[in-house]
Amino acid sequence: MRHFNTATIHVFIIIMALITVFPFIYMLSGSLMSYQEATSIPPTMLPHTLRWSNFAEAMRQAPFARYFFNTILVSAASTVGTIATTVLASFALVRLRFRGKKILADAMVALLMVPYEVVVFTNYRTIAQLELIDTYWALILPSLASVFYIFYLQQYLTAVPDTYYNAAKVDGCGDLEFIWKVMVPMSRPALFTMGLLLFIQGWNSFLWPILVTNSTDMRLIGNGLSAFATESGTAVQLQMAASAITIIPILVLYIMFHKQIIEGVSRNGIKG
Repeated sequence: MRHFNTATIHVFIIIMALITVFPFIYMLSGSLMSYQEATSIPPTMLPHTLRWSNFAEAMRQAPFARYFFNTILVSAASTVGTIATTVLASFALVRLRFRGKKILADAMVALLMVPYEVVVFTNYRTIAQLELIDTYWALILPSLASVFYIFYLQQYLTAVPDTYYNAAKVDGCGDLEFIWKVMVPMSRPALFTMGLLLFIQGWNSFLWPILVTNSTDMRLIGNGLSAFATESGTAVQLQMAASAITIIPILVLYIMFHKQIIEGVSRNGIKG
């Protein structure tokens, strides 16, 4: 009976994995098809001839190079800024003693319960009042802090003994020096995981960029892909090629560093 249950679980996992992976595999296959193959009924699963020219044609019809540049710039700036604010805030919550600390922590926990869609228009109004619409600042500033990652790193830091901090203070080490020389190196797995997840999150962002950008030159990759899907009409094979172009960099990034991501998440879970 035990072996039967194990086999059933394995079969279920395999079926769910196939269902999850199938759209991605079909997207890659469709990106190499001709128009007739991509729109045939019943659908063609594999192209008869690999049409690599679909990728070049998709890049020619839309400024994807500009979209890539914008996305990399915004994602990198948001990632670095969020890590900086997260490190400082987590250090304050774990090591510093000040009046109202518990109230502040409770308020931050309450913010986690607020849906993003509730505050997005307040953020939009603030950006509009600052006259930053259709600028890189509008894309970067609202994502320079994350309550979720503050508590994520806080859970990691609570496992670090207080003796490290006390010894550093006795040796005349300031708080910023302690953060840079002690806390950051000890938190490297968690910070690395945060950096990757934040970059992926920035790469996949869609709602906020479409609200605060008007010109084609300021579009991020997700918005550019959405616009291309509309502008290319019925060219399904080009739409799939463009989708593959946008997702392959993140897929490669995850394949390269998936072990570090899993390690950082698992370590945080054990220490929390």
